[in-house]
Amino acid sequence: MPEVLKAPLVVEFPFTRSLGPVQSAFLTGLCERVVLGVRTTDGRTLVPPVEYDPVTAEEIRDLVEVAPTGTVTTWAWNHEPRRGQPLDTPFAWVLVRLDGADTALLHALDAPGPDAVRTGLRVRVRWAEDRTGAITDIACFEPYDGDPARPGRHTGRFEDMVTGIVAPARLDYTYSPGRAQTAYINALADHRNVGERCPSCHKVYVPPRGACPTCGVATTEQVDVGPHGTVTTFCIVNIKAKNLDIDVPYVYAHIALDGAGLALHGRIAGIPYDQVRMGLRVEPVWTEGSRYPDHYRPTGEPDADYDTYRELL
Repeated sequence: MPEVLKAPLVVEFPFTRSLGPVQSAFLTGLCERVVLGVRTTDGRTLVPPVEYDPVTAEEIRDLVEVAPTGTVTTWAWNHEPRRGQPLDTPFAWVLVRLDGADTALLHALDAPGPDAVRTGLRVRVRWAEDRTGAITDIACFEPYDGDPARPGRHTGRFEDMVTGIVAPARLDYTYSPGRAQTAYINALADHRNVGERCPSCHKVYVPPRGACPTCGVATTEQVDVGPHGTVTTFCIVNIKAKNLDIDVPYVYAHIALDGAGLALHGRIAGIPYDQVRMGLRVEPVWTEGSRYPDHYRPTGEPDADYDTYRELL
């Protein structure tokens, strides 16, 4: 059996969000070395603050300052910090109930080892040198054996408020397409489209999935399909995507390859975008050295009859 493919994959994007009045005040306060909570109607102080009471769902706006010292309520040791985490040496993830708060804040604790961490440990905030109005303005917590700090009386009003944040989101993982799609990808390198037939319903899946999602049985019989196919549905793309060197407008379509039991998607070129239509007969165009078709173009054949592809819409 050919070796199953695998490769590292990274999904990354900047997540931009605006802030309401409560979160805006909280993050602006961190920039000013002030920790703010919000007081509920029954007198509880929530840190980090939220805009609605999680018990009553009432809107809450009464901001109050809490102390930068507190107590560890629970913890877990992180032996191997990952990229982007608060510290680059082993540390503890801790929930800290700050003095004056009734809920706990999650952050990192800089400690020499797990033996130095315990529930009930007293800690204080270590502020970052450069603060921008983000949770990272708290660099971490550190053990503290002094007297509890007294919270100030800040009301959460600042001249220059933080109104939005940009948080980078990133996921690193190793992707494997599995046996069936490995065979499909290897066949594409030879300019072939290979599907797998279900032994029960006889539908040919392209790309193959290794099992029939309808019948729930494994698929192993390989079937060559195409190369010609039929446009079943399509859309006209008018917004240019970043890092994609294709002029707009262009057409992206579902294409039912001859012999396949479902449609795959591909770009249509070699024809004006406003002349693409359902039933259009197309064929793949391969660029030199490519492992997959660059696009599909019209074959010049008469359009397919609707009844031949209506089940593949």
